Amino acid sequence: MHRSISEIRNRKSPGFTLVELLVVITIIGILIALLLPAVQAAREAARQLQCCNHLKQLALGCLNHEEVYGHFPTGGWGFTWTGDADRGTDWRQPGGWIYNILPYIEQEALHDMGAGLPQSQKYAAHLQRISIPLGILYCPTRRRPVAHPWSVGWSGYQVVNAGMPSTVGRSDYAANGGDVLTTPGYPIRPLWRTATSNYSSGPASIQEVENPPGQMTSNAWTTFNNIASLATGVVYCGSLIKMADVTDGTSHTYLAGEKYLNPDSYTTGTDTGDNEAALVGDNEDIVRWTYYSPQPDTPGAGFAELFGSAHAVGFHMALCDGSVHFINYTIDPQIHRCLGKRNDGMVIDGKKF
Repeated sequence: MHRSISEIRNRKSPGFTLVELLVVITIIGILIALLLPAVQAAREAARQLQCCNHLKQLALGCLNHEEVYGHFPTGGWGFTWTGDADRGTDWRQPGGWIYNILPYIEQEALHDMGAGLPQSQKYAAHLQRISIPLGILYCPTRRRPVAHPWSVGWSGYQVVNAGMPSTVGRSDYAANGGDVLTTPGYPIRPLWRTATSNYSSGPASIQEVENPPGQMTSNAWTTFNNIASLATGVVYCGSLIKMADVTDGTSHTYLAGEKYLNPDSYTTGTDTGDNEAALVGDNEDIVRWTYYSPQPDTPGAGFAELFGSAHAVGFHMALCDGSVHFINYTIDPQIHRCLGKRNDGMVIDGKKF
């Protein structure tokens, strides 16, 4: 049967009704809602893997340092000092553990900045170096690898062998200082003249530690030994811990891990455990302790001495054998504390952490 042209024109084209369109939109919304958590979980899993890899590289850097020099990287002198490539790797080195492993994480050029230069040029190079953020030191779940404000500057604190920074690179990872809090100025006051009114800032000059050249001063010797008599971890002020000193076993002792940080201070530098720089000496920015339980990053809360992370259920810790483990925040506090001790004689079952 043939249809007329007018019949063809008057025939309605097929299409969606308003109700059908709303149903489709609703279905799409439900699918997105169902898929979004899975996408977010996949992204977080990728970020956790990257964070784990960062810590693995840092741990291997520490182990390579120990193999070459016979001891784990030293903790340095305090937060008002940065590393000096002309001062070796022992008690003469003011820089902390992160500075000392730079050659073993493909950052030898950064480590050597200022080497062999006159003091003014050396200090300028040091100032430039501590302002450089290193991606390997940042957990991607927490923040981007960019420089942040040097917040102690308002108090007049500056880096003795560099100057006054404006912005600095920081670290989301800290070495294991043990289960007893020790800093260059706590709990025993140092005998050297300090760089600031804060006793944990470190010595006021090189001569407070080394005088004449090559010889440790009696004040420095007593200060380092007072700290060593209390410290139970692997890295602390003036530390020179050997693999043989980890008598509890390298697979049962923390080496380094993720540190706690208040989310309100991720970029401001106002958290007291994140207000200096990654490449300075011993302080809460780069060393943490196990005398309290680890904590997830919590707005408004300050736990500057603790391990923790921005991850929801746990945090990564590297052991002295170089392995990296994801530790749940619910770990038994006593087990966590014991894992911070290198020589307490208690061997922890690996299935308990």
